[in-house]
Amino acid sequence: MKLTVQRSYKGEAYTIGALYIDGVYFCDTLEDCVRDMPREAKVPGQTAIPSGTYPVIVNRSPRFGRDLPRLQNVPGFDGVLIHRGNTAADTAGCILVGENKVKGKVINSTGYELSLTTTIQSAIKRGETVTITIE
Repeated sequence: MKLTVQRSYKGEAYTIGALYIDGVYFCDTLEDCVRDMPREAKVPGQTAIPSGTYPVIVNRSPRFGRDLPRLQNVPGFDGVLIHRGNTAADTAGCILVGENKVKGKVINSTGYELSLTTTIQSAIKRGETVTITIE
């Protein structure tokens, strides 16, 4: 399974994008602001992950107490998850899923998180490798 995040708006405090599953639009995304690393310093909890392709697993998040998609091998980042939330204050470097119907936010995120997690778990059970490409 191939997940793709196409970033479409890069603001000073947040980044809006769209998440695709095997080329089919799934939902909108919200991340922290994109910084030109290494030229710009990473600001912990306020910097989006670098563009690239990363393996994705699903495991239990100690912080949230539930199974969530987790990106692996992200340079300079640990514990990058895909989860629910509404604003850049909720991301801490993670990718939030939902509907970008309010400027600078995603809404209705819980259903998207649950559906995405189940979809990824099913793919893994079928023996598929799951990756995410951030563009």
